[in-house]
Amino acid sequence: MNNNNSNPANADEVVCDCSGTTRGKIISLVEQGIVDTDTISRKTGAISGCGSCDYDIENLLDELVLK
Repeated sequence: MNNNNSNPANADEVVCDCSGTTRGKIISLVEQGIVDTDTISRKTGAISGCGSCDYDIENLLDELVLK
């Protein structure tokens, strides 16, 4: 299975509707060394609303960090 979660073409995809956080923003934070959901939440507002994006963000982090 080909996984394109960190593909720049997906950078504008919104992963948190409450805060408007995009994949690109999370990728940028990971590139800066931020790899935990608590810090990502504080910097973006993601996960702090309804929380439905928690699973998607955790998966994206797992995929980006394991590269």
